Amino acid sequence: MTTTQAESDAPAAAWPARTVAVAGETTVAVRRHPEHDPALPPAVLVHGLGGSSLNWAHLAHELRGDLAADLVDLPGFGFSPPPHDGDYSLSAHCRAVEGLILSLNRGPVHLVGNSMGGAVATRVAARRPDLVGTLTLISPALPDLRPQVTALPTALMAVPGFSAGLNRLTKGMTPEQRTRVSVGLIFGSPDLLPDAEFAALAAEYRRRLGLPYMSDAFTRSARGVVAAYLERGPRNLWKQAAAVQAPTLLVYGRRDRLVNSAVARRAQATFPDPRLVMVPDSGHVAMMEHPRVVARAVRELLAESGKPPISADTPETAG
Repeated sequence: MTTTQAESDAPAAAWPARTVAVAGETTVAVRRHPEHDPALPPAVLVHGLGGSSLNWAHLAHELRGDLAADLVDLPGFGFSPPPHDGDYSLSAHCRAVEGLILSLNRGPVHLVGNSMGGAVATRVAARRPDLVGTLTLISPALPDLRPQVTALPTALMAVPGFSAGLNRLTKGMTPEQRTRVSVGLIFGSPDLLPDAEFAALAAEYRRRLGLPYMSDAFTRSARGVVAAYLERGPRNLWKQAAAVQAPTLLVYGRRDRLVNSAVARRAQATFPDPRLVMVPDSGHVAMMEHPRVVARAVRELLAESGKPPISADTPETAG
C-alpha cells in the first residue's frame, strides 16, 4: 500500500447508499461509510466535474470517527440520475446540495468541496450561511485569469461542438486508457496509484460510459462552470467567497494541473476566515492522494474554527 491510499473495511462502491429528493423531481444518490455514526457532527462532501461520491472514500474513512459524512453524487454523476429539468448550471448543483443539507434536518453542516464541487460549496456557503458551519475547499474551481494550459481541454468542453469532436477522437480508447489519461491529469504522482484503485476507477468509468447522459452531464456542467466564471455583480464567485461567514480551510496541491496553486494566495486574502494548507506532492485531488494530510487539516479546522486562522507561512507537508 502506498502512502496515498487509506485503509478501508469494504470497497467504497459497496458502501451504504440511499436516494434523496432534493429539488422538485430531482434526486441524488448519497453514500455513507459503513461505520457512519449519526451521533457525530454532520458533513456533506461534494465532488468535482466528472467525479462522484467515490472520490471521497479515503477521506471519509479517515474522518469516520470525527464526522457523519454524506457523500453526494451530483445530478447526472455517479449513481444520480440527470436533473429532471436538464439544468446543470452551478446554481442548479447548489440547489441540489442545499436540498440534501435540508433533508438531514440537523442544522449547519461541515461542507467540503473539490474542484467544481468547491465552487458549488462556496456559493452555498455564501447564500445560505445558516446551512454551513465550516467550509473546506480542495482545489476549488474559482475564476483565475492565469489558467493552467493543461486545464484548457476541460474548459473547451463548454464550447459547442468540441465535446462531440473529442468523443469521436476517443471513441477507440478503452475505459482503462481513458482512465489513465484522467489519472495523469488529476493526480500529482499518478505512478503511485495502487493497481487495485486504478482498476476500481476504470470499472466506474466503464459503467458510466454505458449511461446515455454521461457526456451531456459533463459538457453541460462544464458550461455551467464557465458561465459562473463570467458572472459579475453579487453572483461573482470571488464576491461570494468574500461573503462566506464560515471558517474556511483551503487545500491546494502544488502539482495541480487543473487549478493553478498560485491562486491560493488570492483565496486566502478573499475568504474572511481562512486557513491555508499547501500539499507539495499533490495534484488536483488531495483528498484521494493524501487523505491523512487533508483529514488532519480538517480536524484542526473543527478544533480551531473559533480561533485565529492557521498561519500559512509553514506549508503542510504530505506524510
